[in-house]
Amino acid sequence: MTYILKPQFHHPSLPTNKLGFTRRDYEGRVSTLCAGCGHDSISAAIVQACFEIDLEPHRLAKLSGIGCSSKTPDYFLSASHGFNTVHGRMPSVLTGANLANRELIYLGVSGDGDSASIGLGQFAHAMRRGVNMAYIVENNGVYGLTKGQFSATADKGSKSKKGAVNSDSGIDLVAMALQLGATFVGRSFSGDKDQLVPLIKAALTHKGAAFIDVLSPCVAFNNHKGSTKSFDWVREHNEAVNRLDVILGRAPVTAAYAPGSLVEVAQHDGSVLMLRKVARDYDATDRVKAMAYLHERQAVGEIVTGLLFVDPDSEDLHDALATVAKPLNALSDAELVPGKAALDRINAALR
Repeated sequence: MTYILKPQFHHPSLPTNKLGFTRRDYEGRVSTLCAGCGHDSISAAIVQACFEIDLEPHRLAKLSGIGCSSKTPDYFLSASHGFNTVHGRMPSVLTGANLANRELIYLGVSGDGDSASIGLGQFAHAMRRGVNMAYIVENNGVYGLTKGQFSATADKGSKSKKGAVNSDSGIDLVAMALQLGATFVGRSFSGDKDQLVPLIKAALTHKGAAFIDVLSPCVAFNNHKGSTKSFDWVREHNEAVNRLDVILGRAPVTAAYAPGSLVEVAQHDGSVLMLRKVARDYDATDRVKAMAYLHERQAVGEIVTGLLFVDPDSEDLHDALATVAKPLNALSDAELVPGKAALDRINAALR
């Protein structure tokens, strides 16, 4: 029950980050999702990522829409800002909040129904405008709250729990994000914490539109034989292109990965993405090659995961609009209302 708080007592020996917070300080209320739901694993990964990058909880704004996925922000970072929007409208509400206060870190949590159906247009414009946000879609291919109908991301030919076969082609949000101009695009699996946590860390520190599609099996309606979103199917068809770690400018991190070539991608804030290649000759900084690779592996039934694309020279919506450095919600009346003379000059320039 979401009104039940977790115990506030912390064991004195729990490890702390540079802010003095324990991992427990980044948790939320008790989850009401089904036991074993992949969404809870994603919430745990978000908690771990925020703990590891030493994020002050009050600096994060978490927004969501409607659906099982959009309930999850209640289950992490209780001390952060939060807003639950209407169905499919999270991106536009987040865009407005971001324009008003650029000093916060924005995390949008959505689902395949919320983003690939009623919110598809909102998703598209947030990506193409480069809204500075981490956009996570918890993708299970079904409408879990309404008893398991296929969602728009369900693969053609996949079977429902009752045996119905999906005859519609599925929407690939990763391919759309690449096409629309997102400057950070990744895909992961809720059951792969080692891959997911670094991806979320990198997305939260990226400047621009960062999108992560997380395959998150629905244990109630979409975890059976014939489903292409089940735990077994994703594990058997997962094709990881790289392994990722994030080195913050102020905090060196070491990580052990399987042998392979190493690629370093510097971010605007001084952090460095360390990409340990798994797939031969995969270049995560080439948008066209990333799109071609996705289609190539999809044709043989593989699900490509990892950091699929990143633009090291990315910009965001504030850069495009040339907004002032001071947050708009902190400007005074004199700064916001310059007077009739200024308005006359603007009108004259438009004639």
